Amino acid sequence: MTAARLLLVRHAEVDERMRDRVFGRLDVALSETGLAHADRIADALADETVAAVYSSPRRRALDTARPLARARGLEPVVVDDLREIDFGELEGLTIAEIDERYPDAATWTTAPAGAAFPGGESVAALQERAVRAVRAIAGRHAGETVAIFSHAVTIRTILADALTMPLDGLFRLDAVHGGISVVEWHDGAPHVRTVNARRL
Repeated sequence: MTAARLLLVRHAEVDERMRDRVFGRLDVALSETGLAHADRIADALADETVAAVYSSPRRRALDTARPLARARGLEPVVVDDLREIDFGELEGLTIAEIDERYPDAATWTTAPAGAAFPGGESVAALQERAVRAVRAIAGRHAGETVAIFSHAVTIRTILADALTMPLDGLFRLDAVHGGISVVEWHDGAPHVRTVNARRL
């Protein structure tokens, strides 16, 4: 089978008012800087023959995807399972507030495999849905390149699965705003080509 080539792109920078706050389910908009960055991401991918553009339903991902989709005459295809983790009761809180109110949750980045957020979801559940989504996309696009716009934790879990990394190693993978990772699926098996590049 001819490989499906997936470009995994983290959304651009969000509204400055969310700095130092936790948000996954919250539908946060891009900042002016982020909107300009989205245009630059589209420019950076100008040489790629992109057959389809997929996105999380969150505005920050969709608004990052739109310049590339528009340049290709495409509409972003929204896939709910590409959304960011649901932090439940932690949504919108600052790191200091989480440390005070949810001290057990404050250390989730050091041991994400067992992390589950009150009123939200677990990292393991996120990985299951995210991997299911990208495998389905890869199955539809043999021999093609597609762009997938998503989120930091979501992309990390996809890469961890592709690299057969334990979930507790998740945060050894960086995920900058606008970072691009490339995974190719050959006969259903993922091969990681690039991780967290600022441009290809």
